This record gives sequence, structure tokens and C-alpha cells, in this order.
Amino acid sequence: MPVDLYLHGLLNSVSINQWRVMRWVRSLQLVLLLALTSWSAGLNIPMEVEQLPTIVTHTSGPIVALPFDQTITIRCEAKGNPPPKYRWTKDGKDFIPPHITTNKTTHTAGTFELHKRHLVQFQGKYRCYASNMLGTAMTEEIELIVSSVPKFPKENIPPIAVEEGDPIILHCNPPEGVAPRQIYWMSIGLQHIEQDERVSMGIDGNLYFSNALQKDSRQDYCCFASFSRIRTIVQKTALAVVVNSLKADNESDDSGNATVAPPVRKPGLLLPSGVQTEKVLMRGETLQLECMPQGYPTPTIRWMKMGDELPPRAEFDNFGKLLTISAVEERDGGKYTCKAVNSAGEDIHYFDVIVEEPPQWLTEPPQSQLTVNGSDVHIKCSVSGKPPPDITWRKNGEIFRDDPLNNRRVLDDTVVLRNARPEDSGVYQCDASNSHGSVLANINIMVMNMAPRILTRDYHEYAVVLGGDIIMNCSVFSSPPADITWTKGETPGTIGGGRYSVFQNGSLQIISAEKNDSGNYVCHAFNSEGHSFVTAVLDVKDSTKIVDPPRDMQIISGTTAQLMCRAEYDKGLQGTFEVVWRKDEEEIPLSFEENSRYLMDDGMLQILNVNLSDQGMYTCTARTSLDERNATALLTVLDVPDAPKHLELSKLESPRNVRLSWVPGSDHNSSVTEFIVEYEESQWAPGRWKELQKVPGNQATAELALHGHLNYQFRVYAVNAVGPGPPSESTESYKTPPAAPDRNPENIKIQGHLPHQMDISWEPLLSIEHNGPGLEYQVSYRRLDIEDDWTKHLVKRHSFVVRNTSTFVPYEIKIQSRNSHGWGPVPKVVTGYSGEDVPAAAPRDVAVEVINTTVLRVSWTPAPPATVRGHLGGYHVHWQRKKSLHNPNKILDERQSLSFPGKRTHAIVPGLQPFSEYILAVNVFNKKGNGPNSDPVTFITPEGVPEQVPILTASNAQKDSILLVWGPPLVTNGILTGYLLQYHLINETALEVVDSREINITRADTTQWQVQSLEEGSLYRFLLSACTRAGCGPPLAQESSTITQTRDGKWRISEAVNSSQSFHVIDGLKPGMVYTVRLMAKRLLDNASIFEDVIQTRVKGLGGQRSDFSTQGWVIGTMCAVALLTLVALVACFVRRNKGGKYAGTPSPHQRQDMFSMEKVKEKEDLHSDMESQGMNDATFCEYSDSEEKPLKGSSLGSLNGDDAVGDSVSRDSLVDYADGDGEFSEDGSFIGEYSVRKHGSSVSEPSGPNPVTA
Repeated sequence: MPVDLYLHGLLNSVSINQWRVMRWVRSLQLVLLLALTSWSAGLNIPMEVEQLPTIVTHTSGPIVALPFDQTITIRCEAKGNPPPKYRWTKDGKDFIPPHITTNKTTHTAGTFELHKRHLVQFQGKYRCYASNMLGTAMTEEIELIVSSVPKFPKENIPPIAVEEGDPIILHCNPPEGVAPRQIYWMSIGLQHIEQDERVSMGIDGNLYFSNALQKDSRQDYCCFASFSRIRTIVQKTALAVVVNSLKADNESDDSGNATVAPPVRKPGLLLPSGVQTEKVLMRGETLQLECMPQGYPTPTIRWMKMGDELPPRAEFDNFGKLLTISAVEERDGGKYTCKAVNSAGEDIHYFDVIVEEPPQWLTEPPQSQLTVNGSDVHIKCSVSGKPPPDITWRKNGEIFRDDPLNNRRVLDDTVVLRNARPEDSGVYQCDASNSHGSVLANINIMVMNMAPRILTRDYHEYAVVLGGDIIMNCSVFSSPPADITWTKGETPGTIGGGRYSVFQNGSLQIISAEKNDSGNYVCHAFNSEGHSFVTAVLDVKDSTKIVDPPRDMQIISGTTAQLMCRAEYDKGLQGTFEVVWRKDEEEIPLSFEENSRYLMDDGMLQILNVNLSDQGMYTCTARTSLDERNATALLTVLDVPDAPKHLELSKLESPRNVRLSWVPGSDHNSSVTEFIVEYEESQWAPGRWKELQKVPGNQATAELALHGHLNYQFRVYAVNAVGPGPPSESTESYKTPPAAPDRNPENIKIQGHLPHQMDISWEPLLSIEHNGPGLEYQVSYRRLDIEDDWTKHLVKRHSFVVRNTSTFVPYEIKIQSRNSHGWGPVPKVVTGYSGEDVPAAAPRDVAVEVINTTVLRVSWTPAPPATVRGHLGGYHVHWQRKKSLHNPNKILDERQSLSFPGKRTHAIVPGLQPFSEYILAVNVFNKKGNGPNSDPVTFITPEGVPEQVPILTASNAQKDSILLVWGPPLVTNGILTGYLLQYHLINETALEVVDSREINITRADTTQWQVQSLEEGSLYRFLLSACTRAGCGPPLAQESSTITQTRDGKWRISEAVNSSQSFHVIDGLKPGMVYTVRLMAKRLLDNASIFEDVIQTRVKGLGGQRSDFSTQGWVIGTMCAVALLTLVALVACFVRRNKGGKYAGTPSPHQRQDMFSMEKVKEKEDLHSDMESQGMNDATFCEYSDSEEKPLKGSSLGSLNGDDAVGDSVSRDSLVDYADGDGEFSEDGSFIGEYSVRKHGSSVSEPSGPNPVTA
């Protein structure tokens, strides 16, 4: 770009040609100087280094002080090292501010305040200077304007009198004040003066009349000036205008008030005056050209631009009198004309528009420079403006002049310092100004040589995540600029290239950091003045990862939404890790208040009581001090639909058929499934809304069939998957005309509560279905089976009773509704019966067919239908068990019955007892009750197989035999003929049957059997079934083993053990021997043991062995105590269950039941080991359970005889009440005594002596 050199001081004293020559010479000098310039750089000096002051901020002028401002602050802040000091000038003279505001970082501040009461005296132009030992910076001039409250002067203005047709100018002359200012012309009553092409206000505030008319005469033309910034309106003294009317020349003074039209007047211009006006304005301002015409008739204004068209931005205001062009540019300059035209002629005015501009930088203000000694410095101040700006150069606030002898040149807009020295350092000011303003630049020039000074802290620690980028700083200040290199740790050579980059400011960047990038890095700075270095420490950490991001979800309004965001991060960054949630890019604040709906815990965001405003995009940000990761999820809130809008009713063909339409509301993300149309009618249920019709969700209209004589209102609500939405606004009332009923009653019921009447009831019409007043029902009926006329009755209630009817005869009934406007449709005929009575006859020919021992088939001939006398309900079969043929002398009275509904002639009767005599009868029933029974039929059920024997025990096991003892079946279902005994040899290893045999026991009274010829030491499974002539019943299983002869065969009996004892000690045993210990229950059913165990005593000699024996004895005692407690409980159960009786031969059923209880006790004892593992409770203690799959354990027992002197296995104290009679054990171990009739209780005999027993 060419350099324009304006020699302002010589321009007026040299000719144009001389000026051109001088300009060329100086341009050549500037080119040569630029060619010889040495290194220089933009100035960017850290604050740690001494440097020139730099203005940081200052108040820009002008400052307008408003009347209500209490203080005015004029600010000036600068930086520098040493910190700068401030001074001010006002209107070019030194000024000491009255109130200094101290800066927080410096003791001497440049900002001061002016208070309201002194503002007027401080009006002027201020400049701030900031200085330190190196130089001085300065600001532009700051103008302070102190405005006063605007006022109109008090005036006494005489009335303005004009002839009709003359022009008028009412001068406002508004006071100056704070812009913006607006002018209004109004009357005293604050009515605006009407303005048009003839009367209008100019931009100067005056009111212009192109010609006066009679109606313009008034006394209250008031000019108002409004100043909005200071909220002030002022009023000028009212002006009076008198317009004198014109009279015809041939009329005398007393000819009346007749007037004539004003004479025609050639146009002229009230504003502007003269022929031409020069208009100067700055680029960007708004151009306003105004012409106010005069003349009669009222002239019109025409605008044009000479030699060109008006720009497109041109606008015409104020009835065409004002031309406005906004944001003018240089091309908008030129000559404009306004022409006033009427029928009498025209007048023209010329405007010469000149567009100028204040000074401004062509590119940017000159930059500060740092250079070395001996270099050349060039400062160029490139500005533009119209007229061309004048440039003034200063150094440290003082005028800087051309000094060629000292190599200091000022070449108009350029300063050249050749072979610069340190004393050339300073702040140079370029001040460019013209008539429209000025611009000022402070340029810091530093001339110095300095070795590299690294300003970055040594061993500064940096951290970066894996894969991230890191910049390690190496801030260096030096003159000339230093060369900067980096090395890593002890690795020789510099690093650079690839993932490593060294920036111009010395910083090292590592891209995509890896784990092996961790370590120490050294920054080296070299220049001609010296060398410096600093170490940086880099730690590469694991990056943050979101492992469980939030997922898109749909949530129902009112519930709780949970968004999960679980992240993994480097544990070294735990202190800085946090999870932040944003909704639609706005952060959700973390609140601990109770009413907060947002809860954040361990990365999870909970939104309580979700509503529609919560819908949006949620972003989870997991971040540390080094990195962050984002994950986004869309939360869709489902809610009930909004209420439909704009309901409209339109009639169809009938006034009782209308079409209702609506505009659906928002479905809130869940499609509408249906619309519900509701109605409210004011006659029968005012205020109650009821459903009228459902409409599919894809429709927005419904055709409604209405009832008559009602006043309707309608509303609609929508339903979606979430639920029903709110209802719409209701429609206007719609009244339907009355009409006859649309339907007849339904759900007609015909009942006969009494035999000779018929009760008719029906479901009445709803109130809204009356369709008019006077609703009644016509009940019509007649006999169905004969020709008969209809009998009719009109009733208002919804029931009717027909009396004196025959019993259970058919009728035809019909019911028709009517009101005062007519009858309903033709009714349907229904059939019913009159009242019922109980059946009069019984079924005949009752016969039975015995199917098996418990089931029979009954058949009969039905009673005649006429005797049923009602609707047939069915048949009852009654039977009674008279006696059991097993005990024919005992009369039984066991009655049972079954009902068989409907029409039938036979039935199956289950649940009979075998071998019994029964009688059976059948009767028919209806709703009224049962008819008479048929003649009884007697029948006998055949014998059946017996039930399972209640108990089977195996005892007295020998090496080749086992004694089986059992009780007879409690229910024989016939005459017992004997038993079938089956036994199987079991291979205990393979659990397989090796051999099987069976024995038929033909004596029915047999209850024990010694099974012989068994293998020694083998396991057998026994199955015993009771038999009658009908066959054998289900077997009961028991397992037992024969023994191996290893013992001496001698049993020893201890003394009696009291049931209150918790243990028993057995002494006198020999060391090193094997003993079998049995605990016997004395005189219960037999001599079977309830506990048995094998123990081995220790050998004498060692203390440890004695201790072991003692321990073994304690164990024996403990086991005996457990068995004793079990015995006590069994005795208690036995006492509760048994009430006496005898056991001799085949016992009675009651005795067998007692025996069964005793046998169960014994089997409980035999099962002691199982019960210990399974646990016992009071509810099941005396119950018995057995199956083939669960054989009895510990049943291999021998017989035991004892003596009273030897001892007793059951305490005497506990059995004293049962002492009545003797008892003994036979040689085979079976109990052969008897239970006598109890006096004080049953007795149990004791063993009589120590007989040897074969084990």
C-alpha cells in the first residue's frame, strides 16, 4: 500500500509542486530505511521482567453526567514493571483528582470519582498519564459533559395574527439536553395538534403552516420537549394564532360574515432558506434532508438526486417533506434537490451532501516492539479519514520531533530510529485527528540485550490421560530471541517430529500420549547472551471411560426415572473425579434440599415425580481434572393426553342426532387409543357427567344419538396407554324436543312366589329414556295353552302381580312403554309360568345294582311331569347304613344323600361300606322344595378285602429265626380268614432280592409267627396282609436281620431307673470287652427294647485309657438319659390314649384300637434313631406312619425276664396306679398277660427272674 506523507507544517508555505517533490523524496528515504532495518519482534514481555507501562483500560469519552447521577467515575488502569504511577490533565493543564480510588494491586491508582454537587466545575477534557522509570503511556482525551435540567425560558409572546392563506411558523426553540430529545405540539388539554401535508413539525421542532386557514385560530399551541434518559418533559409558553378571514372587495362591513377563498400563492420554502445548503455528515450516520413549503394551494414536495437515482435505502417521512437515508456511505454524497409544486408554480432548493469520516486505522494500531541494540526501528501509523487526519508523534507523552543528526526521523506517519540504543526505549504515541475525531496508539519500544530467562517453574508437574494431548510450557524471555530445544531424561539428543512439536513460544506438545511418555523433560534456551534450562515432569494416567452409559428410556409421568452412568478412571485422579448431568445442554444443579426432585448418587441420576418438563436429552459427563467423557440418553415422558379443544356441535337430519367434532390435544408420546364423549343433562342428573360414546383414537368426530326432552352439554377426553386425560371444556347447551319412548322395558322376569299368583317385574326405562313427560307401562298377559284374549293394565311402577292363577301354568306376557307423546315400539312377547308348589308324587320302580363293595347304581322311573308342579330341579338319593354284617347285633344310623340335578333316571352312589346292610329311597325336587320319598329299597354290599394291619414288629431275632408280632386290621370289611406272610432275603450290598417265600396263615386269631429256617446274619423284608373271602388287603412291610452268634448270651439287668433321672451309670464292666446295651420299656405290649447300642470298654493300664473309659461311661449315661426321657414321654402318651380294657384272644375293635396305640408307641421306640434325626414335636409325637419304603430299624431284640429285686425299666412311682393283676412274658418273648378293667389305672407286670436269653 502506498505511503501518504502529509507535511502539515509546510503545506501552507510551499506550492503544490514543491509539496509533491518533497513527498517523493521522503517516500524514497522511507523505502531505504525499511530496507536497512534489522531484527525486531512484537513486544510480549512477561510481567516478571521490567517493562514499560501499558494502558489496560480507561473510560471512553464523552461522558454525559445526568442530573440524577450521584457520582461520576473516570477510570484509568495500566500495567508495568515497576508498577506505573498516574497523573491527569484537564483541558491540557495538570489536574489533581479530588477522590482517588485505590487499586487492590497498586498503591497509586488512576481512577477517580466526582460527586454530584461539584460536577459542573469539573466539566472539560481529561487525559490520563501512566509512568514508571522506563516511560509514560497516555490515553485519548476523555470529555466530561455535565448536563443541566433543560428548561424553556419564561416568555410573554404576543398573539400571531395572519391573513388567511399566509404561511405561519411557530417557533419551539427547545432547550438543549441529554439525547434523545423528542418534540410534541399539543394543546393545553394535551390533545395533539393534527398534522398533515399543510401543517407539520420540522426536525428543528418548529410547527410549519404552508398556508393559514380560519380553523387554525386558537390560543393554546404548546411545544413540549421530552428527555427520556432523565425522565423529564418541559413545556413552552402557549402560543396564540389569529387567522383573519378575507372578505370580498364589493362587500360592505355590514354585509355579514361571508368570506372568500385565499388567493393563489406561488410555492416557496419556509425551510431551508436560500437556494443551496451544504450538508456535511460522517459515514454511517443518518442523512436527513427537509423542505417545508409555503403557498396556496398547499404545495407537494418532489425529491431527486442530480445525476443519479435516489439510493434504495431512501425513505420519505413527514408527508414527503423529509428525505431519510440511513447509514450513509461515501457514494451517497452529491447534490440533491427538493421541489415544491402547486398550480401556481414551483420552487426548488439544492443540497450539497458531503460524506466524511473520522480517523481510523487502516489495518490495526501500530504494535509494540522488542529489539536489540544497534537495530533499526520503524513505527508506522497507518490511518484513514476525511478530511485526511493530522498525525502528531509523542514519546512518553512529550512531542517527538524529527532529529536527523541523532538518527531520529519523523516522516509524517512513520518514525524511524536508526542504530537504536537502550535510551531510545520508551512509549511512543501516534495521535491522528481531523474535524470529526481522533485515534491514539501507545507503542512500547524496548531496546535491550538479555540472556534467556526461563519464567516457567522448575520441576513443574504435568499430567495427561492416555491418548490425550499435553503441552508443557517453557516460557522464555530473552533478547535477541532464544533458540529452544527439548530433551527427555537421560536420553541424548533433542526430541521433535512425529508426536512431538515445539511451538514458537517454546512449549512442547505431545500428541496421543503413551504410558512410556512419562518421565522428566528438559527445556533448553540459547541465544547470543547465554543459556538456561528447566525440567518438566510428565505423568501419563489412565483415561476416563464410561462403562455403563445411560440408555434411552420411556417413563410415565409421576414415577421416578433412573439414569445410570458408571465410569472408570485413574485412581490418582480420584480427588478430582465427578459426574455431572446436563439436560438439553444445561447443567442440572446438585441440590441437597428436601424438596429437590433431582438425586445424584454414585453416578446415578434419579428424577423424582417425573413430569413433562423433564423430557429431553440427558448428558452424563464423567470428568477429572485431565479429561472427560460424555454419554447421552433420551428421556421420553409418557403422560395422559391433553384435553381436546375447539368442540363444535352440528345438527344432522334429526334434531336428536348431532355431530360433535374436536381438535385433539397433545398425546404426550403415547398414542391416543380412544376418545370418550361424556354428557351432562340438567333435568335428571345436573352436574353429573356420564359416558355417552367411545370413539377410536384416530377419529376426531362422533355422531351422537340423543334422547328427547333433555338439555345436553358435551365434553370429550382422550385415553392412551398411560390413562385418561383431563376433559375438554363443555359445549354450549343443546336441547332436544320431546318424543315417544324409543324402547320398551327389558329383562322381564316372571316368578311365582306363591302357588296361585304370577309376579311380573322388569327393568324400567332410565330417566333420560323417558323422552317426555307422563311415562307409563302397559302390561299384557294371557294363557299360553288355551285361546284367550290379552288382559291389559297400565302401571307406572316396574312390577305387576297377577293373582288367582292356576299352579304352574304357562303365560304369554308383553310390556310396552308410553308417554304423553305416544307409544313405544311393538313389544316382544315372553313366556313364563305362574307360581310353583312342591312336587306331589315320588319316583317309581326304584332299583339298585351293586357294582362293587362300595359303589352301586340306582335307577328309577321319573314322577309324572304334572306332579312336579314346577321347574324340575332334580332328584335326591337318600341311603342309610343299618348294620355291619361283621357285627349284626349293633344297629347303626349312618345317613347320607346326594343330589342329581336335571332330568334323569339313574345315578351312581359311591362311598358305601363293604359287608353292610343299607336302605335307599329317591325323591324329586323343584324350587319350592322336595317331593315325597319313594318306597325304600334294602340291599347288602358284599365282602371286601381287609385294611392294612395297623402294626408289624420283628423281635427276638436269632441266628435262624425271627418272631413277627402284629395286630389284626381295624377294619376287616368281611370275615377274617387268615393272613398272607411273604418274606424276601435281601442282598445288603446290591439291595436285591435273593430269595422269596410266602406262608398262608389260616387262623384268623393269629397275631404272631416265628419265622424259621432263616440264614444267619442276613437281612429280610417281611410283608404281611390280612385276608377275607374277597381276598387279601394291602401288606405292611417290616425289615429285620438274623444275628451272628458272637456274644456269651447272658443279659444282665440294672436296677430300676427313675423317670426323673437324666442319666444312668453302668459299672462293673470288664475292660476290653464288647457289650450290647438295651433300654427296655417294662410291661407295655412286649419286651422289645426302645434303645440298643454296642460299646467296647477300654483296657486298663494308662491314665489316658482310664480317662477314655470315664468318658465312654459318660456317653453311655447320656444315651440312657435320652432314652429315659423318651420313655417318659411315651408313657404320658400311653396314659392319655388308653382307658383300660382286656387283651385276650381276638380283641374287640375298641381293644384293638388301644392295642394299635400301644403298638404305635412301641414302633416309635423302635424308630428312635430315625426320630432323633428328623425331630419330634407335640403335634406328631403320638402319631404313627409307616410304609413299605421305610422299614423299621433296631427291631432285632430278644426276650427279657426280670425280677422286682433286680430292677425295673420303668419307674414304680410312675406305674403304681396301674397295679391290678399279674403279667408275664412267655419263653418266646411275647406278652401273654392281659389288661384288666382299670380301677386306678392299667398295671404292667415286672420280670420275675434273670432267665438267660439267646441273642
